[in-house]
Amino acid sequence: MTTGSVSRRRADTRRNHERILTAATESLARSGEVSFNAIAKQAEVGVGTVYRHFPTPEALILAVYQREVRHLVDVVPNLLETHTPEQAFRVWTTDHLAHYMMTKRGLAKALRAATASQGELPTNAHETLIGAVATLLKANVEAGTVRADLEPETVLRGLGGLLYLDPSSDWQRQTASLTDLLWRGMRPGS
Repeated sequence: MTTGSVSRRRADTRRNHERILTAATESLARSGEVSFNAIAKQAEVGVGTVYRHFPTPEALILAVYQREVRHLVDVVPNLLETHTPEQAFRVWTTDHLAHYMMTKRGLAKALRAATASQGELPTNAHETLIGAVATLLKANVEAGTVRADLEPETVLRGLGGLLYLDPSSDWQRQTASLTDLLWRGMRPGS
């Protein structure tokens, strides 16, 4: 193996890890439950592989939570590179934050149980989300599309209405409507 190369085994391990997290995220969004057998089947790995990556259901639930929150922050720079600041805010809200909220509905009960046995959450989601909103607001202030006096905390509270969406309804349209309402109040001169 040469310097800088990745062994096939290490690459397989990372791929399996990601497939397990993806399957667990989907399972939690659907039912709020973690079945290592069902997750292994969906991820197309053996159940022993799931246990090697995540020795307990609590470890898997916390990893899903951390992954979802990390994604909400990590996607912001890419959105700002590929969209106008206003479009980046809208895409982040409708395609990423709303999706997170739908996942969190199933994740919430499992997360409460996991943190009861593990202690505090390892990531402060609220502060992390405020940071993502602050980055999006700063880009929009610089573009002149929103008022400069907006507090990221206030905007995030407004977006908290996404928690009331029903995953079995037309939540994408409702998310767009909520975003439009919030945006009208954020514009300069409003």
